[in-house]
Amino acid sequence: MASSLFLYPLVMGGLLLTNPLQPAATGATAPTTSAPTPTSPRYAWLSQLYNAQTALAARFAPPAGCQRVQVAPGSYGEWLRQLPLRPKGTAVRLHDGRLKNPQSVHAAVIDIDTGPRDLQQCADAAIRLRAEYQFTQNFRAIHFHLTSGHDIWFGDWVDGRGFQVKGEDVVPTPRPAEKPTHAALRRYLDVIFSYAGTLSLSREMRPVPLTDAQPGDVFVLGGSPGHAVTVLDVAENPATHARYALLAQSYMPAQDMHVLRNVAEPQLGAWFRLTAPGGVFETPEWEFRADALKRW
Repeated sequence: MASSLFLYPLVMGGLLLTNPLQPAATGATAPTTSAPTPTSPRYAWLSQLYNAQTALAARFAPPAGCQRVQVAPGSYGEWLRQLPLRPKGTAVRLHDGRLKNPQSVHAAVIDIDTGPRDLQQCADAAIRLRAEYQFTQNFRAIHFHLTSGHDIWFGDWVDGRGFQVKGEDVVPTPRPAEKPTHAALRRYLDVIFSYAGTLSLSREMRPVPLTDAQPGDVFVLGGSPGHAVTVLDVAENPATHARYALLAQSYMPAQDMHVLRNVAEPQLGAWFRLTAPGGVFETPEWEFRADALKRW
């Protein structure tokens, strides 16, 4: 859903600060990508060893006659395809432990924490997955926009450059420097979740055609209310070129990330046709316009 707090760009001395954490003297420059270390955990939040038998790809075979689209080794799409799932039949629970209502729209629950607060909602789930992948590649590549447009970098955060929201302003504020651990990432993300939402997500991603959908793309409608659903995987029929997707969401209140069930075409299980009859792409709890698909 959209952030509950809508901010506005901060202007100081006639200068628009699009990234309050970047020093004015050097400007905001994209960090250099570095290869992950051999010990970098692929799913750092797990408290137990990763088991490939629990992977999304192991649970959901492509529709009959289809093949998964190719993704590069080590890519975001490959990482999503191997996400760990909780056991079959697991219920979706809200952040406070209550059961989601309804329980009929999910085909599986992703084995990732929600957190005890009502923060990790729909856009936040898309942000969380993207950040977790980037954490395995290069932590200095992690950054997200607030609803105000301010671009907040995780590398700056751990280096001791934070921010405060004061009214409609976002003010650069020193904070204790710390190591770029996964615990630090979770603290950073909780702050991002508080001041970002579907509106900021829709602005920082670029549109792509529905027919070109790839794992990692996001269906997003920015606003209040708004919604976001992540494309976890894509398969294609080589004869007909029909394409299908596995989708994941959180919702409101914050809840377990879950793989959606295709309730409109139950014979497809969790796969959704990547078509938009009448200009609408339908998911169990939201209808998106055909042009709502976006890419990081």
